[in-house]
Amino acid sequence: MLQSAIFKLEFLAMFSSISSTNSSPLTLNPMLNKTQMRNSPLNSPKLFCTPTKIPPFAEICKEATLAEAFCSFTTFSTQHSCSPQGTSEHFYARLLEFCGSQKARLEGQQIHAQIIKSHDVQNSVFLNTKLVSMYGLCGSLFDAHRVFDKMCERTIFTWNSMIASYVSNEKPLEALEMYRKMRNLGVTFDSFTFPYLIKACARVDCLHRGAEIHGLAIKYGYDSVVFVANSLVSMYAKCNDLNGAWKLFEKMNERNNVVSWNSMISAYSRSGHCTEALGLFREMQKAAVATNSYTLVAALQACEDSTFVKLGMEIHAFILKSRGFSDIYVANALIAMYVRFCKMAEAAILFDKFDVKDIVTWNSMLTGCIQNGLYNEALHFFHDLQDSGLQPDQVSLISLLAATGRLGNLLNGKEIHAYAIKNGFSSSVLVGNTLVDMYAKCCYMSYAGRVFDKMPNKDFISWTTVIAGYAQNNSHMEAIELLREVQMEGMNVDAMMLGSILLACRRLKCMAQVKEIHGYILRRGLSDRVLQNTIVDVYGECGNVDYAARMFELIEIKDLVSWTSMISSYVRNGLANEALQVFYSMKETDVGLDSVTLISILSAVASLSILKKGKEIHGFIIRKRFMLEGCLSNALLDMYARCGSLENACKIFTYTEIRSLISWTAMINAYGMHGCGELAIELFRKMEDQRLIPDHITFLALLYACSHSGLVDEGKRILKTMKYKYDLEPWLHHYTCLVDLLGRKNRLEEAYEFVKSMEIEPTAEVWCALLGACRVHSNKKVGEIAAKKLLELDIHNPGNYVLVSNVFAAGSRWKDVEQVRMRMKRHGLKKNPGCSWIEVGNRVHSFLARDKCHPESDRIYQKLAEITEKLKKEGGYVAQTKLVLHNIEEEKKIEVLYGHSERLAIAYGLLSSAEPSPIRITKNLRICGDCHTFCRLVSESYQRKLIVRDASRFHHFEDGACSCGDFW
Repeated sequence: MLQSAIFKLEFLAMFSSISSTNSSPLTLNPMLNKTQMRNSPLNSPKLFCTPTKIPPFAEICKEATLAEAFCSFTTFSTQHSCSPQGTSEHFYARLLEFCGSQKARLEGQQIHAQIIKSHDVQNSVFLNTKLVSMYGLCGSLFDAHRVFDKMCERTIFTWNSMIASYVSNEKPLEALEMYRKMRNLGVTFDSFTFPYLIKACARVDCLHRGAEIHGLAIKYGYDSVVFVANSLVSMYAKCNDLNGAWKLFEKMNERNNVVSWNSMISAYSRSGHCTEALGLFREMQKAAVATNSYTLVAALQACEDSTFVKLGMEIHAFILKSRGFSDIYVANALIAMYVRFCKMAEAAILFDKFDVKDIVTWNSMLTGCIQNGLYNEALHFFHDLQDSGLQPDQVSLISLLAATGRLGNLLNGKEIHAYAIKNGFSSSVLVGNTLVDMYAKCCYMSYAGRVFDKMPNKDFISWTTVIAGYAQNNSHMEAIELLREVQMEGMNVDAMMLGSILLACRRLKCMAQVKEIHGYILRRGLSDRVLQNTIVDVYGECGNVDYAARMFELIEIKDLVSWTSMISSYVRNGLANEALQVFYSMKETDVGLDSVTLISILSAVASLSILKKGKEIHGFIIRKRFMLEGCLSNALLDMYARCGSLENACKIFTYTEIRSLISWTAMINAYGMHGCGELAIELFRKMEDQRLIPDHITFLALLYACSHSGLVDEGKRILKTMKYKYDLEPWLHHYTCLVDLLGRKNRLEEAYEFVKSMEIEPTAEVWCALLGACRVHSNKKVGEIAAKKLLELDIHNPGNYVLVSNVFAAGSRWKDVEQVRMRMKRHGLKKNPGCSWIEVGNRVHSFLARDKCHPESDRIYQKLAEITEKLKKEGGYVAQTKLVLHNIEEEKKIEVLYGHSERLAIAYGLLSSAEPSPIRITKNLRICGDCHTFCRLVSESYQRKLIVRDASRFHHFEDGACSCGDFW
């Protein structure tokens, strides 16, 4: 720092001297002490170097600082004021070269001023060429071009210097324009012209122009010059003409030239031909061509993924044997290779061994941590980077923001944002984009939107990132509005942005918008497989399964996501059988299954309650060695619970080592649907002992369990615990559960008072629960109020009309029943028919009420008649015709009861399944009281366990008793 300060003062003094006198010698004193610098005026001309004998100036420039070089020049000028012009040119040229190498533009301009004052050298073509070169190296193309334009005479070296300036400053088109002017003026090229022109062609990926310049090199006879040939090989490779590059390489006379080999190895590596690149590296070793740092870096970069682990380690061993880690570029390439191999432990060992680390070394480790999901480790590395004394750069910040975003760590993200602002990185488009993404992943779209609005420059990625952020954070309308802004800006919308918009439409369930986006995709020809899969998923989410299926069929090459999207669409829309059919078709293809597909199909199995199929899938999961943890474990637990196998559900829960809140909640829910309310509460207490914090869903499962076990006091206590201990405001579903619980226990007045005292307005679900209890317990007074409220609130749910109609029918109010049915017709609503199904012989057999569509219908009805007669004689069965809520004769009512779908399924189960296996029946509606009695008697008379899942819960019938205790 001191030397730099001295140097600046010396230069100011030097040029004050120049401006006050006409003499050319410059007098600088590099040995000023601090006191002299403070007291000496900046324009003082009285600074002298002590004349000493100095070594040749060229040698000084190789090792000296800029200040020392100028001091030597001053000494020379003082001692040789009358030196010939050639000697002055020599010293000026050396000094200009030194300024160019140090990128010292200001100092170079000062030398330029001194040359202008020295009339004997100001028109020197040689020195002007050196000036062009110096300005080009310092990045000042304006000054270089101004010197070039003022030159009356130019040599090929001058033209070369100007072309080189353009190329080195990323202006390849201007370099090629200079080439055109040279051709028009008839300038004769030399061998040094071609490498710059060839490099310019490579930069603009212009193979046609490169081939033209190649032809000119052949014409001039320079194509055999090694450095020209190397440039041509590199140009063909960068223009993706590997065949042309290889032909040139093979024809080269000097195959022992390391640059040629490096060019080919790099070319193959860049083009993704990594095996060929590494093969060339081996050939190079066999040819005994000495490798250098560029060779090793290119070979290490060719080890692109974990399939090259062995070769990569061999190169590592070669490096250790030949040179160790003396080169920082090779060391960085080694770390980057191990990062690509996902071997972060090995990368960390190498990192610790390096004595010298630059910012690239640290960034490689930061990037590796993020790519391998080690986000906390990335934060630690960043803190170590700051402690090392190195200044984090843009890449470091982007890596760290990515880590904080994935961790959802908003506080750290804000700290990094503040650091970026303080250090001038916030104006960068890349940093801005990453900040938007980080805030979006932290679910703070207000911050993300503010960053986006304040970005001085936005690129297409900026818009894509912010739209995706809004779509993923339930700000769907904002995402759609931003898409309109993109279109108004005249930017082309790509597949990724449309995928985000489809996600927004999916959450909004806006079918019109989905169709509009779909049409736009088709018109613009943007439909790739990712978008096709998304469209299938979105149509399924919006309830249009037919469109989803049609789009699925149009996908020519279906991948795992395609199949999973279609399966999920069917499952979400209650079409479990169709989901299973797609699953069977998928298994016939070569597409493998993943955990997401298995979770979807387990959900389909659970909704159909087909245990045998569920066990098959469980076996497949075990054979394929899927980890029984997380979502997959929870899906298996839920499947067994909903298929009636509470024992297996408990086993899955017990064997799951890491139990999340979802696991505990799923098990509590399993106990609840099987009527084991006490066990559900006990499990909840154990969960609290594990210091897990329950959420709304956990309490909903608990209240559901209490409702199906008649645990009124416990249910009330749980609602209070939820509000006052865990500070969770109950949802309407929680209130509905408590109303249902009170109603089932015939505490209807209390239930009605609770509804009236609710802090939020009761919904149709609340009145429906109250009305259902009123029908069971024949409470007409409260039932009338509930029925009226229900019809006022929800006129589009057919189930509500049916319930009101049944309440009126139970009181023989047939005119009111007819009015309710007429209202249903006016609204185009139909009652869902009762349906039951049973799994027999690896098939699901479905039955509707009084159904005769089954191939074995005659045998089934014959068996059902036999069962009914036996129950009448042995069990005293009498049909409860009061439960038939139709205005028909008694005999017809008995026929209706006898034809209920679950009885047909039971009859078929007794016909087709062997003893003593339980008969498992699933029904889409709540089982009626008469069928409940029928099932109890069948379990006793036939000594067969019946497991019936209705729309409400499970009933385990055994030896004439039901697990529900006649409370359902």
